[in-house]
Amino acid sequence: MKIPLCRPSISNNEIKLVAKSLKSSWLTHGPFNIKFEQLFNKKFKTRYSIAMNSCTSALECAVKSLGVKGEIIIPSFTWVSTANAIINCGSKPVFADVDYKTRNIDLNSIKKCVTKKTVAIIVVHFAGLPCDMNKIIKFCKKKNIKIIEDSAETLGAKIGNKFTGSFGIGCFSFFPTKNITTTEGGMLTTNNKNVYNYVKKLIAHGIDKKIKTNFWYRVAVLPGHNFRMPNHLAAIGYLQLKKIEKFNKRRNQIAGIYNSELSKINHKIYTPFIPKGYTHSYQMYTITVSKKIRNKLLNYLKKHNIEASAHFDPPLHSQKYLKKYNKINLPVTNKLSKEIITLPIFPDMTKKEVFYVIKTFKKFFR
Repeated sequence: MKIPLCRPSISNNEIKLVAKSLKSSWLTHGPFNIKFEQLFNKKFKTRYSIAMNSCTSALECAVKSLGVKGEIIIPSFTWVSTANAIINCGSKPVFADVDYKTRNIDLNSIKKCVTKKTVAIIVVHFAGLPCDMNKIIKFCKKKNIKIIEDSAETLGAKIGNKFTGSFGIGCFSFFPTKNITTTEGGMLTTNNKNVYNYVKKLIAHGIDKKIKTNFWYRVAVLPGHNFRMPNHLAAIGYLQLKKIEKFNKRRNQIAGIYNSELSKINHKIYTPFIPKGYTHSYQMYTITVSKKIRNKLLNYLKKHNIEASAHFDPPLHSQKYLKKYNKINLPVTNKLSKEIITLPIFPDMTKKEVFYVIKTFKKFFR
């Protein structure tokens, strides 16, 4: 038996709708983009959503929408795209530490990173668990610091009744490992009309469609990009989004089995922590084990055809081209990166597959 880290849940309905889209005259941005965006707004209670070609593009648009350059605080414990978006916009990332239990950016560490040059914070909601947004928002308001949410891993997760991506400018990913997929793709969410209008122009070559004296007239008002999502990919996203509650429910069921069974192993295995009032979308299921055995365990799982991984090793401040942006010690990030393991989890994962992972785990610790 071979178990991938993730297996996308694509049904015949998605395939049929893609075929329908391809047979139409809309091969680039089209009607399904609008449907996808409108459904996104409805489900996650945001005023504006913009479908685009990746979460990385959404992050870059979010940074540019700030209208200023400076230092932007991010956790080091994340994927490189968060830092790359900042650098590619002419600003500088500043790395903060994370909380060991939640794996999310730590407010006390944020405070150590703030300078007169700080213009924003990009919070990264790790693996499906939202950051402590109430405390972070309160602090940022006092300091007049903008908030961008890297919500690539938390589609459908919330604090109380408020979804991630609705606290600041939200950036979502639809990569095949995420909670829904469009193969490649992303979404930017905002409640700010000015941000929405700016990003709409930015992703389409800087063209302002409101300036139109004749039907052929195209006026570029800023140096934009081609970050648009094609209509047929939006069609996939539209159908996938209709199933997000079902997908996330199944991810939580699998996580529940992992939590129950792994806790029976006579070894220090730390399963995911969820604060009261939070929901977890389990884009990833991560545990921590002793640094002494982590690498051996990962290799053992691979030997037994289980595609486990470690997110994120190395962390950003250990990447050669990013080291110069590190200003403070990051002990928790260093520790986590050597102890974390990501186990397979996806909606179509069978009970047999789940228990094969658990059985293999138990054999390792005998």
